[in-house]
Amino acid sequence: MSSAIPRDEHPRPQWVRPEWFCLNGPWQFEIDAGDSGLERGLRDRPLRDTITVPFCPESPLSGIGCADFLNAVWYRREVTVPDAWKGRRVLLHFQAVDYDATVWVNGVEVGRHRGGWTGFSCDLSGLAEGGQTATIVVRARDDHRESKPMGKQSRDYANQGCRYTRTTGIWQTVWMEAVPKHTWLLRPKITPDLGNRCFRLVLPVAGQRRGMTLQVTLRDGDGIIRTEQVSADRDFAPTVTVPIPEERVRLWEPERPHLYDMDVELRDSEGRLVDRAAAYAGLRSVTIDGKAVRINGRAIFQRLVLDQGFYPDGVMTAPTDAALRRDIELSMQAGFNGARLHQKVFEERFLYHADRMGYLCWGEFGDWGARRDGYGAAWIPQWLEALERDYSHPCLVGWCGLNETYRVFDDRIHNHDDVMRGMFLAARAADPTRPVLDVSGYSHRVPESDIYDSHDYEQDPAAFAAHHAGLGEDRPYLSRHANFSSIAYRGQPYFVSEFGGIWWNPKAAADEPSWGYGQRPKSVEEFHQRFEGLCRVLLDHPHMFGYCYTQLTDVHQEQNGIYGFDRSEKLDVARIRAAQQRPAAIEKADH
Repeated sequence: MSSAIPRDEHPRPQWVRPEWFCLNGPWQFEIDAGDSGLERGLRDRPLRDTITVPFCPESPLSGIGCADFLNAVWYRREVTVPDAWKGRRVLLHFQAVDYDATVWVNGVEVGRHRGGWTGFSCDLSGLAEGGQTATIVVRARDDHRESKPMGKQSRDYANQGCRYTRTTGIWQTVWMEAVPKHTWLLRPKITPDLGNRCFRLVLPVAGQRRGMTLQVTLRDGDGIIRTEQVSADRDFAPTVTVPIPEERVRLWEPERPHLYDMDVELRDSEGRLVDRAAAYAGLRSVTIDGKAVRINGRAIFQRLVLDQGFYPDGVMTAPTDAALRRDIELSMQAGFNGARLHQKVFEERFLYHADRMGYLCWGEFGDWGARRDGYGAAWIPQWLEALERDYSHPCLVGWCGLNETYRVFDDRIHNHDDVMRGMFLAARAADPTRPVLDVSGYSHRVPESDIYDSHDYEQDPAAFAAHHAGLGEDRPYLSRHANFSSIAYRGQPYFVSEFGGIWWNPKAAADEPSWGYGQRPKSVEEFHQRFEGLCRVLLDHPHMFGYCYTQLTDVHQEQNGIYGFDRSEKLDVARIRAAQQRPAAIEKADH
């Protein structure tokens, strides 16, 4: 891909075909303030402005930079499909469009999708084939008066509190891909089975036909390990099991994140190649043992940081692929071994880098945005799309669909109770290989939840320690919010999934609005002493399997990051790292 195209790297690196191209770059664009564009002919005429995709119109990098409320926006672009794709089926992929998207190609509607966190695809059969021109038109509706999962996007005109600049429309890569005309491979679910030293691939096939075979070849740096083949029509979604010889077993874990490469092929009854894609996977397990969460049988204390994935110039879209990787590097330099990917379904490229770098991640859903009892049916299918997309990434070690729901008990069962349980059951059904936390911080409602947690922003280490002293007797700390909204603790693994948030920005102007948790330290030395004391309490706690410090970077007015919003250093990062390097009590008990 040309370096002139922004974000031109493959957006789905765990399932790659050679025949694809990126549609990022200049698109025609127009704001449709009254959402009357269809009636006014915007679908059928050139648009007034130009935007740089994949950056949202609120962002400086888009070239639009309009942070006002955008009820609807329109995009238009003409694309010539490569001649080499003649005889192939053309798929048009959108990695993420916020919030309700409708797509027309050559005047024909080809797709609709609801939800800003996950992608969708449009089949262009009969409309655009190799050598032909496709006129793509996209309308994105994003009425912020609606109750919908917005994550940390502000409902007010300006940023305020812990809510930030909105994202409307296309905010991740748009691309095209060629697949076979009639029968092709769909993305597999890859499950590592550490106990049996193998991978299990569930391999659905579109346009399934008799007589075809599926073949999986497993490789590492030393070459081919094994090739397995099964009939493609013996099951609706055939399973291929690929065993690994003992001498070629290498685990994926934080210190040594080994990845195996896979070639997946579909062949016809004569053995001719029909379709092929490249994948990768890591061999690792996640298990629970009492209050410990084990990775490959080891109690690894999860030193997590809250990562909100916002950028000064791209809003929720990283300006470059290197910026995604750099955020992980900055976190690891500060002594963290993972992150809560907070109130946002991150770009899949982030998970790819986490896989390669051995970085533990908890997958979340950006559920904030419900009004009163406004949780609706849309939450669960959008969450299921995220679970399906990210299932095979070894860096992900847990799921949590909801955060701080503030839902109190009363004498009735409400919509939000059904959705909260539905989000939990969806994760359990979609992925039985990872622990699921019903909700982070407040309103624990599901007795079967694998994990229990709290949010505690107490700034005094002594008082902080007193809060958590009862965990050994199964009397965990519950914040004032959780006390009236959570079911009883049942002895699950427990962690403080938000703490710290120490307010510190020495470069902030005296009149600049900013905030953090607790009393602002008077000096950087006071900051470090507070950070060290809070971390020590949790690292030394015998019943704590991890923690999550708030947060990796400042985000606009919330200035409590280890780094500045521009990723600049504002603390002694070596000292932050040293404070976290002491062996945790739960790790020492494992030896």
